[in-house]
Amino acid sequence: MSDDLYAGDVTPRDAWEILENDPEAVLVDVRTDAEFRYVGIPDLSSLKKEISFVSWQVFPSMSVNPDFAEQVINLGVSPETPILFLCRSGVRSKSAAQVMTGRGYEKCYNVSEGFEGDPDPSRHRGTVNGWKVAGLPWVQG
Repeated sequence: MSDDLYAGDVTPRDAWEILENDPEAVLVDVRTDAEFRYVGIPDLSSLKKEISFVSWQVFPSMSVNPDFAEQVINLGVSPETPILFLCRSGVRSKSAAQVMTGRGYEKCYNVSEGFEGDPDPSRHRGTVNGWKVAGLPWVQG
C-alpha cells in the first residue's frame, strides 16, 4: 500500500491536539487485548472522550483481523470523522488507516510513533518517542 492512501501521519502530540480541538475526532487503538491490559492505554478522560479498541491482529496467532474494517464501521463513526489510529509503534496503525481510507473514510490518520515508540539502542521501547514519552495522559491495567 502506498503512503498516499490515507490522510497522513501525525505525532502523538498532534493527535492529542486533534482530539482536543475536534469534538467529533476519535482514537482507535488497534493493538491486541494483551497490549491494552499490560502495557497501558491513552487516557482521554480529560477530553471527556473514550478510546475505541479494535485489534488489527488477532492474538496469539497475530494474523490480521478479518473483521477489522467491519468492526470499525460498527463503531458508528461517519466517513467524514477524523479517525486517529494508534498501535505500539505506528506500523499496524498505518495499515489500519490505509484500509479504512479504502473503505471510504476520508480522514484516517496514523499516530506515527505509536504508544510505546521506537526501540532504543538496548531494544527497549518507551524511551525514545511515542505517546508515553510525549508525556500525554495514559493509564495502565
